[in-house]
Amino acid sequence: MKTIGLLGGMSWESTAGYYRMINEGVKQALGGLHSAKIVLYSVDFDPVEKLMDRGDWQGVAEDLSEAAVKIQAAGADFLLICTNTMHHVAPEIQDAIDIPLLHIADATAEALIRSGIKKTGLLGTAFTMEQDFYKGRLNRDHGLDVLVPGKADKAFIHNTIFQELCLGIAKPGTRETYLRIIDQLAKQGAEAVILGCTEIGMLIEQKDTSVKIFDTTAIHAQKAVQYALQR
Repeated sequence: MKTIGLLGGMSWESTAGYYRMINEGVKQALGGLHSAKIVLYSVDFDPVEKLMDRGDWQGVAEDLSEAAVKIQAAGADFLLICTNTMHHVAPEIQDAIDIPLLHIADATAEALIRSGIKKTGLLGTAFTMEQDFYKGRLNRDHGLDVLVPGKADKAFIHNTIFQELCLGIAKPGTRETYLRIIDQLAKQGAEAVILGCTEIGMLIEQKDTSVKIFDTTAIHAQKAVQYALQR
């Protein structure tokens, strides 16, 4: 079994989900008392978020690359960044280490393509929904047509991610608004909707909507288990 490196803490609420899902996946695959071999480095999110908020992506890259180097030094065989938005600096992090980085957008795109999805909605932070590092990667590298909500709905999603979900708060009213946005994307032709922030799975589950959803936390965790166990 390979050792999984997790760069987490952004937020710790969703990183806890990664830890649980990966260990559940290994247990299901191997049985008995088996669990995953994991090196976890959890950053203090507040200073990272402040760098991101003022557009200092170089500062973000430097801080997270330093953490990734420590994960590699601790014996990880490959790395996951446990957040969608911070894949903005995935190239810089990959350049800083010698072990593979499993990109969350690639894992998600593979899951969509296996399901025959060609046109998908995307929910996440404003960075994820608007910038090329994620939305563009889905389209350019994987041929997916990506729809995002309108300006007001994007702002609502972005704000509630940081002001509620990252703090472990899941309000019923927020859930209802997210479900309305999901339905609207489906009406616009989305065959599925990506929960493109690792916290959104704390709020929305498949049982909440008839629209097919793809939870990036679960998909990324499953990809990590497969990679760790492959010979």
